[in-house]
Amino acid sequence: MNDMAQRNRELVLHGFAEFAAGNIDILRTLLHEGFVEHSPGNPSGREAFIEFIAQAPVTGSRLVLKRVIADDEYAVVHYHMVPPGDERGVAVVDIWRLENGLITEHWDVLQPVPEPAEIPNGMF
Repeated sequence: MNDMAQRNRELVLHGFAEFAAGNIDILRTLLHEGFVEHSPGNPSGREAFIEFIAQAPVTGSRLVLKRVIADDEYAVVHYHMVPPGDERGVAVVDIWRLENGLITEHWDVLQPVPEPAEIPNGMF
């Protein structure tokens, strides 16, 4: 892994750990002011996105990191999001595009975790 990929990986890992611990304000230091969101229904722009995410289910959920993949421009985070009262939760993949140490774009994919019998090899 080259230096830029390592910096992107560390930035996203630090941000994930802070956010998972309840520090939503970490997003103000990670997101570019002109942040672009690609998920349907989620707003673009740093402040609009932070306001939105503060009310989203992810904020009150337990987040269990499974893997991170990073290169010079992107970091991909795969994790288990477990909202209160939902013991199976959701498998999530976030794709972040980074530029000059800031997150400039985001995509995500979510999949409810089914009953264990339906996934003999596990979700993670």
